Amino acid sequence: MIADADIAGAASLIGEQLGGCRPRVAIILGSGLGQLANRIERATNIPYADIPGFPTSTVVGHAGRLVAGSMESCDVIALSGRFHLYEGHSAATAGLPVRVAHALGARVLFVSNAAGGIRETLRPGDLMIIDDHINLMWRNPLIGPVVDGDERFPDMSAPYDRELLSMLREVALDAGIPVTDGVYAAMLGPSYETPAEVRMLRWMGADAVGMSTVPEVLAARAIGMRVAGVSCITNHAAGMTDQPLSHQEVLEIGERVQESFERLVRGFVARVRAAPQ
Repeated sequence: MIADADIAGAASLIGEQLGGCRPRVAIILGSGLGQLANRIERATNIPYADIPGFPTSTVVGHAGRLVAGSMESCDVIALSGRFHLYEGHSAATAGLPVRVAHALGARVLFVSNAAGGIRETLRPGDLMIIDDHINLMWRNPLIGPVVDGDERFPDMSAPYDRELLSMLREVALDAGIPVTDGVYAAMLGPSYETPAEVRMLRWMGADAVGMSTVPEVLAARAIGMRVAGVSCITNHAAGMTDQPLSHQEVLEIGERVQESFERLVRGFVARVRAAPQ
């Protein structure tokens, strides 16, 4: 359970180090996609270990640092690494960085993740704009007493903001970056899915599967943040090929698409900055 004091304490410590930076956009960087944080200008870097309530990141490919500064003349805060439920964290802890970013001023959340492709047309290296999700983690960060500012029963008819998704598509079209849309299914992990589970997910309507993102989106929607997101398809899901699955492959594909991913996010941030608040 996350208390108001946990959010305020973390936000206060971070805010003291940000100077005049007031983030408008919060960016969560998934496995293998953390290099974007190095492109932030006038950056303030804060290790998670120095932030009250933030666990240390334990997953390879997650730097475990908060980076705040400017991107495309827009103040942003990037979370290079996230807290996964399979590490033993609660869903509320997974959503804590989102709440802290909101307390610091961010009203738009951009989420990213590495995911296995379920839809047969998806290939490793594809970028999939998330237009909906399926929560199969059986966890929710909103369980328990209502955090100050939360809506008790947030509407999830459109968890990923339609206007923001249109911005993403326009950026991709203008930049010549191939993208597709799809539904992201979140599983608890850390084991990869079995072929039978992948068949079930396909039957349920999932296009890609991963082990993150949904707790953060739920927390964001409860406090009124607008959300957009992208899955980097890093592998075919189990049973679709004879190739074994590995985290190393996830990191390698993330490195391969880094340039396209960075252009997409930078273009998105520029459009958010130009849009009326």
